[in-house]
Amino acid sequence: MGSKSGQLHIFFFPFLAHGHLIPTIDIAKLFTARGVKATIVTTPRNVPLVSKTHGMKIDILIIKFPAVEAGLPQGCENCDSLNSPEMASNFIKATKMLQQPLEQLLQDYNPNCLVADSFFPWATDVASKFGIPRLVFNGISFFSMFADHTIRLYEPHKKYIQQEVETDFSKFLKEVMESELRSYGFVVNSFYELEPDYADHYRKLLDIATGLEASGQQFIWVVRKVKNDEKEEEDWLNKGFEKSMEGKGLIIRGWAPQVLILDHEAVGGFVTHCGWNSILEGVTAGVPMVTWPMSGEQFYNEKLVTQVLEIGIGVGAQKWGRVEGDSIKSEAIEKAVRRIMVGEEAEEMRGKAKALGEMARRAVEEGGSSYSDLNALIEELR
Repeated sequence: MGSKSGQLHIFFFPFLAHGHLIPTIDIAKLFTARGVKATIVTTPRNVPLVSKTHGMKIDILIIKFPAVEAGLPQGCENCDSLNSPEMASNFIKATKMLQQPLEQLLQDYNPNCLVADSFFPWATDVASKFGIPRLVFNGISFFSMFADHTIRLYEPHKKYIQQEVETDFSKFLKEVMESELRSYGFVVNSFYELEPDYADHYRKLLDIATGLEASGQQFIWVVRKVKNDEKEEEDWLNKGFEKSMEGKGLIIRGWAPQVLILDHEAVGGFVTHCGWNSILEGVTAGVPMVTWPMSGEQFYNEKLVTQVLEIGIGVGAQKWGRVEGDSIKSEAIEKAVRRIMVGEEAEEMRGKAKALGEMARRAVEEGGSSYSDLNALIEELR
């Protein structure tokens, strides 16, 4: 599988969503730091995000995104632009149209390996066509992979659901799973010591504000930027909230440097929706978490944090917030924040979180588990 230059060349093809793009870029950097030639394939509107490689020599190849052809507005190239189930369905349709341009790039550049997001199920067949391995990157934890596999294997839900309704998305997920089973392997954004058992197996914003205020703890709260007028913000924010919280709490609208914030010694806890990227950042920073999952594997991640690693407290979310609108009261937020910040229980969680943070740092150092695993993969692909 060696390239003509003798240098291992890997194509990275991330799904077009921030939560998929960012960790894929980080993983590409790790390969580049080990002397591997890395090329990221993306679309025009996603180039600004992908190009932030901080001095790393990573090539970027651009393919046209067929937004209009798939029934999407011109320029809709990232999941952040989707605001309806119909748009989401059309977006998946558009990603399937990326197969031919990706094949052309593989033919032109002849890489040794394709690391493609799990949401490109057709990538396994494409890699096979060119005689190269396809590694799956799905951006979730070993724990979530294990839980999802177990549920699909034993189907416990069928005891309670008489007839399962198949949707376009459920059909798509079946394609994803079937493709993963035929792939060369997985690249997982985790480290062994965090999930050893599973690695081995393979509401309102107003209530948040009230809960944070009542908890008596200092905080930084990051919310999505409102694009219209400031009056909209008052619908979810207590009148005078920001004024009353001066010196105690800070609201950041839009993007925030989450990793830098979590690494600051003044941070004692982290309220998270349990996306795997955020969980890893919290673990690496060594801070306990208040867990508030919203959808997907985030509920699995919550169990890992609260019941397995014992470094977090849940607010009681039980439904997909983005679908059913799970209502979490301010009292639950207040109680959870207090529990991770004050008292013996908080100290115990903080100690466990710091220990995991140290493990995370050692894992990526020379001789560490992640360092060694990456070296082993590179050697296998040469």
